Amino acid sequence: METNQSDIICVDSVTAVTAAMAGRVVVAGSHGGIFAAAWAATRGLRGIILNDAGIGLDEAGIAGIAWLDRHGLPGAATSHLTARIGDGAHMWARGRVSVVNRAAAALGCAVGLSVEETAERMRRAVPAAPVAFGLTEARFLLRPGLIPVWGLDSNSLVRDEDAGCVVVTGSHGGLLGGRPETAVKAAVLAAVYNDAGIGADGAGTSRLPALAARGIAGATVSAATARIGDARSTWAQGIVSAVNAVAAELGAMPGMAVPRFVACVTERLRK
Repeated sequence: METNQSDIICVDSVTAVTAAMAGRVVVAGSHGGIFAAAWAATRGLRGIILNDAGIGLDEAGIAGIAWLDRHGLPGAATSHLTARIGDGAHMWARGRVSVVNRAAAALGCAVGLSVEETAERMRRAVPAAPVAFGLTEARFLLRPGLIPVWGLDSNSLVRDEDAGCVVVTGSHGGLLGGRPETAVKAAVLAAVYNDAGIGADGAGTSRLPALAARGIAGATVSAATARIGDARSTWAQGIVSAVNAVAAELGAMPGMAVPRFVACVTERLRK
């Protein structure tokens, strides 16, 4: 969805930002963590506005905003309470900024401004030079076995061959643009996400019923217990905040640690 200005564009995920968008300001529904910021920094943008994802453990939901100052890219995050995570159009229409970096502040961007006004001010920036992505080990095996458990810092890293596996992600639990088909790309056995503080309209857990409709056990962890964008943190520290109907039927429930959730759903399905 583009705005009336050809140099401002809204997308539901930062992974939809392409090299063809160089020189634009982008409003993206992704969380404001390091993974999302690093992706944006590869594209030569004028500015990027993300979602603060409830801020969460170690302020991971906004960690990428300050990181962007290293590369001269103006960055801001909208409050998860004002706009649905994973929904660029809703951020544009409803979002209010909760954090800005130094590069954005120098352009007059400030906490409390609308996303539209913030993007307009970012148009004054000189496009930042693209940088190398620089993030390694974004996908790794957490637990081998008959039912492998994969850690993915981003849900975008799910592959077709993950069918039948468990994926533990660092991504938020929101559908992209509210579209059920964006819940997960492959027919995985179970999937775990971060609830991003849950946020406007319960967006941080909206993947869960969509997963259940496909027979996939799903859960979110509380953003206060695991760093968003960091699958290792989801696995090691995350405490389940919500489960879908498929997971509940297998005995999973809020309050579980993620390894216990995974054991619960995989043990029942093996029987």
